[in-house]
Amino acid sequence: MSEQVGEDADGEGAEPPRKKVLVIDDNPTIVELIRHAVSLQGKYAVVVAYDGVEGLERFSSEQPDCVIVDVKMPRMDGYQVVRCIRGDLASAHTPLIILSAMNEADDKLTGVLSGVDEYLAKPFKPSVLCATLERVMQITPEQREQRLTRLAAGDPKE
Repeated sequence: MSEQVGEDADGEGAEPPRKKVLVIDDNPTIVELIRHAVSLQGKYAVVVAYDGVEGLERFSSEQPDCVIVDVKMPRMDGYQVVRCIRGDLASAHTPLIILSAMNEADDKLTGVLSGVDEYLAKPFKPSVLCATLERVMQITPEQREQRLTRLAAGDPKE
């Protein structure tokens, strides 16, 4: 007998499956801060990677619903990770957040032009990160595509 999705063994309604968030950052302390903040909401399961190459491998194997990525990391930076995800039709609509200590206007512009949905500064407030996560998870594929089309046309304004 097969079990119905969304029901537990006794037929009662089970919790809906949690969305999966991939955190890519080379600093284990930051990873744990993000994991703690995101996990407290109870809506998200967190998977981690500690550099860009590992991040793309985990992205492929885990198929997360959202990615939070640092910029400065070994082997591949966060901008490259964002461009790889956005450049693949199968993953182009994945919500993406950059969380970085690189917070000059040029850094943020590079992130926006890479296709990130939001660019947050470190140090960060957990409540702001969680609110941002909720916001980017609500962006529809159509809205994301319209924004990316504007960016490709040279209009980085929101």
